[in-house]
Amino acid sequence: MLDIVVIGGGPVGLAAALHAHRLGLRCVVVEQRSGVLDKACGEGIMPGGLRALRELGVDPAGHALTGVRYVAGDRSVSAGFGPAGTGRGVRRTTLHRTLLDTVAEAGIEVVAARAGLPAQDDEGATTPLSTRGALRSRYVLAADGLHSATRRGLGLDRPVGAPARYGLRRHHAVQPWTDHVEVHWGRDAEAYVTPVGERLVGVAVLSSARRSVDAHLESFPTLRARLAGAKVEGRDLGAGPLRRSASRRVAGRVLLVGDAGGYVDALTGEGVMLGVAQAAAAVESVSVGDAAGYDRRWRVLTRRHTALTLGLVGATRLRVPRAALVPAAGLLPGVFGSVVRSIASS
Repeated sequence: MLDIVVIGGGPVGLAAALHAHRLGLRCVVVEQRSGVLDKACGEGIMPGGLRALRELGVDPAGHALTGVRYVAGDRSVSAGFGPAGTGRGVRRTTLHRTLLDTVAEAGIEVVAARAGLPAQDDEGATTPLSTRGALRSRYVLAADGLHSATRRGLGLDRPVGAPARYGLRRHHAVQPWTDHVEVHWGRDAEAYVTPVGERLVGVAVLSSARRSVDAHLESFPTLRARLAGAKVEGRDLGAGPLRRSASRRVAGRVLLVGDAGGYVDALTGEGVMLGVAQAAAAVESVSVGDAAGYDRRWRVLTRRHTALTLGLVGATRLRVPRAALVPAAGLLPGVFGSVVRSIASS
């Protein structure tokens, strides 16, 4: 019998498998898609997330990030990451390829199949596969993303009353003009600018308004001018609705990790960092036979992020608070810097 079956071979699922391997646990990853996976993503890894990846032997190439800058029209405010060190802008495909290579080097098997809903008993769980029989394990970690079939199948989906928000991502072939993650605030959208290579910049747009990237960029004249004439690399990708909620993260021997366990918004750029931390907490919980304790650890891990993100998203819905965000951050640079350093070091 395996110790763990991981459903989902994205960054969080692969990180969970690497954590399991480090603890001497037998683990198999099940992923129905083949090869290197891409998705809409801000592509900025905070210093804490980069440190956690390096501890797993994962060090993806990219562009160094030293802080965060908020921009609204001709006003801006910046803060560095401080003692946390540097983060890194990393293409999603580069991150996934590096994780896949590290998993392969560790000898962890990745099965190309669609995983069904695990059947549980007192001794373990049986996960049916679309391509062959089933896998038997003591526990299952479901890292199958925002639209988690495992979360739905277990009846753990919880309704979300907030207005839906969506994300779009595009790459522009242009020399990066900053080593900060820039967050441009428009009338009804935010544009994240992350340098991810020597001549490549990622632009991720978050909004409740469903428009194309080009249509959204009309709201950001300063950013649009920066990108004028730059070739668009690849195709635009989208994601959403972003907000997801689960009634709990543990159902017997099945644990939800990453976006599968709930997601607020991409506004703070902490997705990868939080996902890797959750993967570690889930694996450590089952390694000591305390799967139920993961739910408590999950709440501790996400408490600050949830409070901050809900506050920012709430402000984005109201025109006056939204317009006041950057000016207020400029008037209170110490507070803004503290928030940025907190995000960086978590």
